[in-house]
Amino acid sequence: MRRPLVAGNWKMNKTVGEASELVNSMAPKLNELKGVEKVLCPPFISLPVISYLLKGGEVGLGAQNMYWEEKGAFTGEVSPAMVKELCQYVILGHSERRTYFGETDETVKKRVHAAQKIDLIPIVCVGETLQQYESKQTNEVVARQIKFGLADVDAAFAPRIVVAYEPVWAIGTGKASSGPSANEVVGKVIRGALSELFGNQTAQAIRVLYGGSVTASNAAEFFGQSEIDGALVGGASLKVDEFVAITKAASKS
Repeated sequence: MRRPLVAGNWKMNKTVGEASELVNSMAPKLNELKGVEKVLCPPFISLPVISYLLKGGEVGLGAQNMYWEEKGAFTGEVSPAMVKELCQYVILGHSERRTYFGETDETVKKRVHAAQKIDLIPIVCVGETLQQYESKQTNEVVARQIKFGLADVDAAFAPRIVVAYEPVWAIGTGKASSGPSANEVVGKVIRGALSELFGNQTAQAIRVLYGGSVTASNAAEFFGQSEIDGALVGGASLKVDEFVAITKAASKS
């Protein structure tokens, strides 16, 4: 059985003070929910404080990115060890990183291997743009991102990986994919590519989340699908009641 997981990607929102207030309001309610893994991913600057506030509870902590080198002259970057000191998870290959900061399947692969080396759980994002979607290239694009981004990962580590299917055209637009449509991509394309890499048994063990305009009102539609194991939530994760409601829906799935 794949345990549901709901992760909140706060993106570039909340100062340290604001992040602390949000966690103090949200964490007690999340701690009450059983049968679902919960993860918060605030900006780097808030990780130390949030790590302290979450200590002893049932909410995990994740970073929004990291570099693949262990240390060195890489101004502005954060190493795997720096993330590992505070976090259990790290988001890799988010479409905003690919679009605005030039990340590629190759650099995602380097980051995944760095996460494997230090035993961080990567949440690896894949998804097609609107143009690719309209050109019916979804299957080709998503399969390529999986096969290149996760190439040469150790079979023993593979079940720890989390994949997030986030159609780029649905992120922050309010235009979520339908549950059945997302489920088909996850079941046929993503698990198909994972099966080619690691075998069917491992492919069935890897959790795959949906992301892209997930709200409390549509979450149950996604969580009711057989292949979807939770969500990577953006804007709604900044609202206590909304994120708790989404997580509660996952705990019932």
